Amino acid sequence: MDEAPIPEEQAPLVRYLKWLVTALTVTMIAGFIVLVSVVVMRFNASGTVPLPDSLTLPAGAEASAITRGPDWLGVVTTDGRILIYGLDGKSLRQEIKVETGE
Repeated sequence: MDEAPIPEEQAPLVRYLKWLVTALTVTMIAGFIVLVSVVVMRFNASGTVPLPDSLTLPAGAEASAITRGPDWLGVVTTDGRILIYGLDGKSLRQEIKVETGE
């Protein structure tokens, strides 16, 4: 099937629309490539939060969660305690007993 002829007065508009669609397609492809690149670089980046190599937990304590504050580490244990350590992971600053609803 042959293309329908474009009226002469609409030819500039059609050329403009073709250029616009091409420009938007190139912009979308470039944006997608940038987005994928940023995600890949972020996943390949090493961790920025310094953590100690090991933590010295009290006898019988088992960690279930760990969080980091500006100058402390918090360890939630399975027996209902929160242990607050210094960033070295060895000096215990505070121990908090968590009341359970049982």
